[in-house]
Amino acid sequence: MSKKKTLGILGGMGPVATVYFYKLITEHTVAARDSDHLNILITSRADMPDRTDFIMGRTNVSPAPFMCRDAVALENMGADVIAVPCNTAHYFHDDITAAVSIPVLNIVSITADHVKRRGFTRAGILATEGTIRIGAYKRELQKLGVGCVEPDEKTQAKVTEIICDYVKAGRPGGDALFKRVAREMYERGCDCLILGCTELSLVSDGDENTIDSLETLAYASITACGGESCGFSDAFSKAYETNISQDAVIHHI
Repeated sequence: MSKKKTLGILGGMGPVATVYFYKLITEHTVAARDSDHLNILITSRADMPDRTDFIMGRTNVSPAPFMCRDAVALENMGADVIAVPCNTAHYFHDDITAAVSIPVLNIVSITADHVKRRGFTRAGILATEGTIRIGAYKRELQKLGVGCVEPDEKTQAKVTEIICDYVKAGRPGGDALFKRVAREMYERGCDCLILGCTELSLVSDGDENTIDSLETLAYASITACGGESCGFSDAFSKAYETNISQDAVIHHI
């Protein structure tokens, strides 16, 4: 029997990002045969109540009970670790953690840690209105002594358009708008950009100063489950020259 832990992916927020996250894990795991890959269980509740709408007060239907129900289902199916490929869902991280007896990886703190490891000092945060409203990345970066830049109202409207009107709607063309957003953020003095919404991973241009939260979560998931990672960029991998143990990923980050 494999000594690797089984990963549970609490997905569906949104479905395309969940598919891409699974693809990242598969592509970045050292494997010569099927059985070398991680054992993965995935839920994808596409009708999950909208996280941002709840945070912004546009609905009173909380997604927390649905997330917790799916997390419990993953644990009951045999998951040893849970990953949630949605940054806005970080608002409900404590609820999900309390619902299960297995670790739930924290996408925001894992990504903030990577920014610090890369030596960046002023990160631009690209995320949903909900993630910006709760200050998730701002708070984690401040703990690490890293400055941050949040979008102004006009830039945030473009970020929301990319997420909702392009990626979630399945329309091409979001990458061009993303380049405009990136330029606006760099003009405001940030030295890296955090893709703090998993939909943005689908339109990023792959610039080495872009920190993709799905990539950092994929790396942490592979590590936490006892797999060996491969194929990340040199800049990404160099940040982990001092290796992170399974326990550190689960308990410290």
